[in-house]
Amino acid sequence: MLIQADRLKAGPRTTRKLHITSHSSTFALLAVLSLMAAGDAAQAQDAQAQESISLPDVTVQQEAQKAAAQATAQKPSSTAKKKVVAKRSAPPSGVPKPAPAPTDVAGAPSPLPGANLSLSPAAGNPGAPSSSVASVPGASGAGAQTATGIDMARYANTPVFSVTDILHDVPGVSLKQGNGPRDMGISIRGSNARNGFGIRNIVILDDGFSVTQPDGLSRSDLIDPHAYSGVDVWRGPSSALFGNYATGGAINFRTWPGGVIDGIEYGVDVGSFNYLNNYVVGGKKGENWEASIFSSDVRGDGYYGYSDFNTQTVNALITYQPSSTDTFTFKFINNNVYTELPFRMSLNNFNTNPFQKGCKTYATAAAGCETLSFMGTRQTAEQAGANRDDRRTIGGVRWDHEFSASTTGQVQVVIDDRNISQPTGTTRGLGDYLSYNVTAGVTNTATFAGLPMRSYLGAFWNYLPVDAQTILLAPRDSVLNDRLQSDQVGSTENFGARARHEVKLTDDVAVIAGATVERTSLDGTQRSYSAGGAITQTVSVGREMTNVAPEIGLLYTPNDQWQLRARIGTGYGTPQFSNLFIQQDGNPGNNTDLKTQSNIGYDLGADWTPVKGVTLSVTGFYEFFTNEIVSQASLTPGRSNFSYNAPASEHRGVELMANVALTDSVRLTAAYLYNNQIYTDYDEVVSGAPNAVSRAGNKIPGISSNELTARVSYDTPSGIYKGVGAYVEYQWHDGFYMENANLLWAPGYQTVDVNVHYERTLNWGPIKSFLAYFEVRNVLDEVYIASANNIADRDGSTAETLAQTGTGSIYAGAPRTFYGGMKVRF
Repeated sequence: MLIQADRLKAGPRTTRKLHITSHSSTFALLAVLSLMAAGDAAQAQDAQAQESISLPDVTVQQEAQKAAAQATAQKPSSTAKKKVVAKRSAPPSGVPKPAPAPTDVAGAPSPLPGANLSLSPAAGNPGAPSSSVASVPGASGAGAQTATGIDMARYANTPVFSVTDILHDVPGVSLKQGNGPRDMGISIRGSNARNGFGIRNIVILDDGFSVTQPDGLSRSDLIDPHAYSGVDVWRGPSSALFGNYATGGAINFRTWPGGVIDGIEYGVDVGSFNYLNNYVVGGKKGENWEASIFSSDVRGDGYYGYSDFNTQTVNALITYQPSSTDTFTFKFINNNVYTELPFRMSLNNFNTNPFQKGCKTYATAAAGCETLSFMGTRQTAEQAGANRDDRRTIGGVRWDHEFSASTTGQVQVVIDDRNISQPTGTTRGLGDYLSYNVTAGVTNTATFAGLPMRSYLGAFWNYLPVDAQTILLAPRDSVLNDRLQSDQVGSTENFGARARHEVKLTDDVAVIAGATVERTSLDGTQRSYSAGGAITQTVSVGREMTNVAPEIGLLYTPNDQWQLRARIGTGYGTPQFSNLFIQQDGNPGNNTDLKTQSNIGYDLGADWTPVKGVTLSVTGFYEFFTNEIVSQASLTPGRSNFSYNAPASEHRGVELMANVALTDSVRLTAAYLYNNQIYTDYDEVVSGAPNAVSRAGNKIPGISSNELTARVSYDTPSGIYKGVGAYVEYQWHDGFYMENANLLWAPGYQTVDVNVHYERTLNWGPIKSFLAYFEVRNVLDEVYIASANNIADRDGSTAETLAQTGTGSIYAGAPRTFYGGMKVRF
């Protein structure tokens, strides 16, 4: 059971405004190159020394970990289990590989530093979807949790523009277009479908460093998929391991280790609508260090009439081991994004003009152009100059210290600066959000009464000061001026402790249990202003909330073919600071009664790997939510989204996954999600209605009940045509309701993609490998809804009236699009 306590504080805490200057990606590149040069010099000196420090491979991709557990608890079985030996890191199969060093051995890469997996009692079967999930602070791997490790080798020969391209075929994961080219709303079992922008109800990590700020907001703008070697998706309520906001789960993106790159890889993707992505990744490994750095420049016109964009990303990871017991890991990410933003549409305008063509001005606008009123003057998005201009800079350091062969300590610090200037309809949000995140913990592996076990105890603290402004926008090119509508000063602070215990009860049964207790403080004030600059309203908040989230799971592996999982997990998510100050009409005001949402989820699953090359998985889930936080567009177009609590709701469904090698060259992969979510207790206050209206039994809007992705691929394994391949991919997304009364239905869609590619490993000259591809997305040119924010009902609304008045909701998906690309490794 999840325990909560929430009380009001005596008064708001004063918060001082903090600033950080913009970091230059050039400094990161110079730092890595300097370290590489210093490392080479150090190697030359160490060659003359009698003793040297040997650094084990440092990579955040992790394959089968069960070997360590089997070494201490081997089970006699009619189906003999093969021993798995941990070996040095190698690039995933199917990816252009560097020429191996004489000492390199292909096999499972080493875990994150400090994981200390000499004993891994909760390791599952090799080949199961969770077997390649990397360790994170507090856990050696997925254990009994439903999780999937993604090998980016699968996407080496395809355009990967955003997270949608690498997560769409993970069972349980849904995606919708956000406010920008790479800004995607990621949902695990529908967790983010009810939010208007960004990523919520999921904790996001990058190489184990948190990139979710203390208010629970994550953005995918900073994610260029080319930077990563793999991704781990943890599904289901996960606050026992990841803390606040992990009601849906967590995702850990893992960059390329420098030793795997061992040189430089340059790639270029081009496509329709003037799309261009130039990217480069470099890496090297020395005697006691390893470093990699990724950089990309992406730009295009977009497929809307007004959607030009460009974004630059740098992502670096450096590991340094000054002694045999200490390892330091340094992380740096910087992303700049500028993008023009079309207005979200009503369903009628989507049907009339899905890509908002011919919408330069209101006076000359084509039919179906979305417009908003700026101080009484209607303008299109292009005419109003709606755009985002944001920067995100993240720096982190992790210190792992080995106290003994069985005990490891870890301290991690992340500083995260999110600087925004972005429209929210007829207003613009401005702010610099500089947050701090500190975690520390101790891991111990031991054997008690003959039972291998792993224990973790840790603490954490994170803090986000808020100093933000909302600007009411004047019509562009008019005599009127923008003016301050409201400002917010305050903070979000979380601190707590976490414990986890993994124990192998028998040779084939492991139990995992853990819990987190966390205290959250929300303090601050919002002031609203008149046109003359006078304060018209002041709303203050002083809230303290305590949450406790336990979990327990059982992992049963009777043989190498079967893995059975059962888990009870809990999650909680406190309100975002800004949610407390938006009223139902979308104007600044008092919403400080918003409560913490919580859920308890039950998972039961099985993974079957009968033979090499065949993996089948099924998971059933049932989750009960209390005070679920749901967001919807306001009744007045152009105003901010409003958030409210639904007292009780239920989410239930089934996840299916198949990965089957039909022949040596033909493979079938498929992922399916059935997701049924309903309100069980919610009375909605509807505009114009004399009494609240019960929504009990209604479907929660924004949730597609059925989603399927299937791919058939062919790759020539040998002979003169070795490296030639192709695939056909099919996606089906069911429709969904767009509002709580279940009157307006957003239609589903089906798309087909085709791809041909060629890959060759070269053994001469400076070029180590070459890869090229050509792909057509949405071959049938389906016009479909890629994103639809929830809209508000009025008393007497019908599907017809909502289709016209429900503005601020829909973005269309891309039409038929052509891509080509190549990459060369040196």
